[in-house]
Amino acid sequence: MMNFTTITRWEFKNTLKSRKFLLIFFLQISVLFLMIVVFNSFAANLESEKGLSITPSLTGFATLDVEDQGGLFSKRLNPEVLTIQNSTYNQGMARLANGNIGGFFAVPSNSVALIQNNDRVATILYLDYRDPKRSVIRQEVNNTNQILSSTLTSAYLDSLKSQNNTNQPGITEKTSGESLPLQIVRKVMLAVLLFLPLFLFGNLVIDSIVGEKERKTGEILMAMPLSSTDIILGKSVAVVLTMALQVAMWMIILLGAGFQLKNAAIVYMTVVLTALPIVGLTTIIAAYAKNYKEAGIGLSFAYIFIVGLLIVPLLAYLSRQSAAANISPMTLTMRLFSGETIAPVDILLSFAFILILSLLSYGISIKLFSRDDVVFGPRPGIIRLALELLGIKKRRVLK
Repeated sequence: MMNFTTITRWEFKNTLKSRKFLLIFFLQISVLFLMIVVFNSFAANLESEKGLSITPSLTGFATLDVEDQGGLFSKRLNPEVLTIQNSTYNQGMARLANGNIGGFFAVPSNSVALIQNNDRVATILYLDYRDPKRSVIRQEVNNTNQILSSTLTSAYLDSLKSQNNTNQPGITEKTSGESLPLQIVRKVMLAVLLFLPLFLFGNLVIDSIVGEKERKTGEILMAMPLSSTDIILGKSVAVVLTMALQVAMWMIILLGAGFQLKNAAIVYMTVVLTALPIVGLTTIIAAYAKNYKEAGIGLSFAYIFIVGLLIVPLLAYLSRQSAAANISPMTLTMRLFSGETIAPVDILLSFAFILILSLLSYGISIKLFSRDDVVFGPRPGIIRLALELLGIKKRRVLK
């Protein structure tokens, strides 16, 4: 008995045999290699003292007032990300209350004496929670505290080894890891590269469905013992399998190029599952379009909307770590390959978004493909068709 798997096997087999597909497939791999080379060159310049030290948009990204008479902490804050100004407690709190700064960092006046006596230094960071840049300030201050703590601990241990307890241990600043701007650029770049294959095979959906109309083979397909659901799902699953193959190839290349991908299996599953609603939305356009030109125009606008739906929450999460930003699978993927601890509710939010969008998109595309007036004409306008699908207007039946 024929079902959607019959269409899937036939479509997937013909796709892999197509010379056009193989050419496009390897051209995309070549483009990926080129993008990796360009990005690594950019990252090297970003870290180099002779090259770019920071992206222009992040220079002086956030403002911070500091009260640090000893100067140990303020000298180690990153001036390329933070605009730092020395201040007193009263001045800093007043500027924070007026919204002139994003944070105020208070260090005890006797911090140097406390460190020399091996005592604990209690620093306080006040943040303006109205400022979305507060997470950047918090991260930079925490990095500074960790670096200074590690440096002092190392100096103290070295002094014990040398049995020179009478001399004050010198402090040598050691930097570890990547700067915050490079971390942001690398995370966003890697997330975009992982999701890019999902937007490179829209032509397969268009060719599979619109091609049936242009080649006048739609009547033969509809006459087969297959429902509209079998046809749409069969063609869509074949494209998703092709995307899954491409994503796997890209991940192997990215890992070979030195990119860190923690939780690689879960990352792969998330990206592939995201292909389902994207293919579903593409199928809606293909089912309604009369020809390739019309489908191409609709696909361009649809992909702009989808890219915004994926990237905007990701950028929102980077700026303020909003829980709602996890609705985007790209946000979840970035957190997964970064090794962050993720609450189950954040994972459920992202997968619920994928599930709901998939059900809606495939439901609409199946309804469209089951209508003879949409597939063969005369096709109703978009507004009337939407009203008919919503049940506001009754479908016109030609006699």
